[in-house]
Amino acid sequence: MPNNVEDFLTASEEQEIVEAIRVAELNTSGEIRVHIEKTCKGDATNRALDLFHTLKMDNTKLQNAVLIYLAIEDKTFVIYGDKGINDMVEDNFWNSTKDVMQLHFKKGDFKEGLIEGVLKSGEKLKKYFPYTDSDSNELTNEISKG
Repeated sequence: MPNNVEDFLTASEEQEIVEAIRVAELNTSGEIRVHIEKTCKGDATNRALDLFHTLKMDNTKLQNAVLIYLAIEDKTFVIYGDKGINDMVEDNFWNSTKDVMQLHFKKGDFKEGLIEGVLKSGEKLKKYFPYTDSDSNELTNEISKG
C-alpha cells in the first residue's frame, strides 16, 4: 500500500470515485464526501468527527451527510453519518458497508472499495432522503486530503 496520500489513488481512480459520488447524489438530497490522509493521530472515529465539522458536513439542511474517512498508513477507515441519516438506517448498516469495503481493501483494491462504500451509502440516502427539485449540491464531490 502506498504511504503517500498523493500516490494512494491515480488521477483516473480519483475521478471514478468522484463520479460515483456524483451518481450516488443524483437521487438524494444527501451528501457524501471521501477524505484520505496518511495517518490518524488518536482515535479514527474522533478524527472523522473533527473532519466532519472542518469540512462543514454538519451544515446540511437535513443532517444527511456521510463522510468516508481513510487513514492509509494506519490501515483504518470510518464511515461517519450525520444524525439525520443515522436515525434512519438500521443499526448494522454502517458496519455492513464497512465489511463490503474491507473485502476490496484486503485485496488492495482501494478504488473499488471506496466506490462500493459511496454507492451503498447513496442507496440508503436515496431511500430516506429522495431528491427533490429544490435540492442543490451542498458540498463538493472532490476527494479531500490531509
